[in-house]
Amino acid sequence: SPPLPTVSAASLRFPSRSSRGRPTELFPPLPTAPAAATRLFSAAGGEAEAAGGDGAMLRHLARKLRASGPVTVAEYMREALTNPGQGYYTRRGGVGESGDFITSPEISQVFGELIGIWYISEWMAMGKPSTFQLVELGPGRGTLTEDILRVFQQLASVLSKCDVSVHLVEVSPKLSEIQAVMLTGGKVQPSPEDESAYMKGISKTGIPIFWYRDIQDVPPGYSFYLAHEFFDALPIHKFQRTEKGWREVLVDIDPEVPDQLRFVLSPSRTPATQNFIQPEETRDHVEVCPEAGVIVQRLASRIEKDGGAALVADYGHDGTKTDTFRGFRNHKLHDVLSAPGTADLTADVDFSYLRKMAQGKTATLGPIKQREFLKNMGIDLRLQVLLQNSGDTATREQLLHSYDMLMNPEKMGDCFNFFALLPHQRLAHPDKKDKPKSKSPLPPVAGFNELLLK
Repeated sequence: SPPLPTVSAASLRFPSRSSRGRPTELFPPLPTAPAAATRLFSAAGGEAEAAGGDGAMLRHLARKLRASGPVTVAEYMREALTNPGQGYYTRRGGVGESGDFITSPEISQVFGELIGIWYISEWMAMGKPSTFQLVELGPGRGTLTEDILRVFQQLASVLSKCDVSVHLVEVSPKLSEIQAVMLTGGKVQPSPEDESAYMKGISKTGIPIFWYRDIQDVPPGYSFYLAHEFFDALPIHKFQRTEKGWREVLVDIDPEVPDQLRFVLSPSRTPATQNFIQPEETRDHVEVCPEAGVIVQRLASRIEKDGGAALVADYGHDGTKTDTFRGFRNHKLHDVLSAPGTADLTADVDFSYLRKMAQGKTATLGPIKQREFLKNMGIDLRLQVLLQNSGDTATREQLLHSYDMLMNPEKMGDCFNFFALLPHQRLAHPDKKDKPKSKSPLPPVAGFNELLLK
């Protein structure tokens, strides 16, 4: 059979459009919580008080902790980030230059364009299925989706016989409004109660867009999933090895300083300690994100059943790091226990855990450093085209600055990693004992191998 066509990053003609730091790995000795502190998982539940103000979440947590004892770091993160009344993402969600952190799509349009090319490259390699669902988890301001849709529009002739739709999984009402304005010009409508999406609209380029609160609400079907800086904000459990065995790190009120939080160790093993620490673990401090495991299981099951692929881009490591829990406010590192609800909380993604949780249902690729992935995707050629087409010095300087932010190992180039879930048949032909000579070579996976430019 003839080779599948490939997409050139350099040939795309788009107008130009004008980090988070790394923590030091340090975890001081912690006091042990009182033996009576056993209600670990329910202490931080419920709604925050209706009164506004940056101290509302702290007062809410302080009351809960005094009444019920310490909570897990996962419960603390869940409250601080997604509490309906005072959670950071539900109330603030500070993405972008005016917010608390800035992401790769906000830095350069090239990032999103190359992601768009990755999806089309994989769609071609898989035989151009008639349906193309792009599903993004935690889309932020919608910038990345907008850049991808611009690629889809540029390559409309390639996608002409394909039913393309966009599905955004977003829990923040504020961010979904921002996404709607960016992607549709605000032309959206609430969905009927009997539909799984809570909002829908048509993109500026004519593609249907749907919003959901949970990945399980997204309709089944051939789908490409995207998780950019999504997994790093999911709640983690933290564990410390002690002379008495593994203990879970908890959050409690400091008895000597009213309304100030501190870390303590559980007096004995917790259910999470028993469930999430592997017998072969060699580190003394471990972070585990069960929600990430559940989501990867769902993605792997969907890809195994319906086809498609998932691309994950995030801060992370391959099972080597220890304490990576940190906060960001106004683009600076922020004490994770100070003023909860006013700062972004994040932890590096353990890609070895994601690989394990795929449970062999899909093949996995990566993690690979962002600078390697983008280089394989043709970022250098794309930059040259944009530089040649830019007419003023300021634009050229901005392009070079953005490129440096994305690619410099000291900035985002080595901090970020790419990781993919793909159907097994994408990487290896199914056994055909009757026709062993009929196998044609499989096209390489772009990004993880060099993108073929024709």
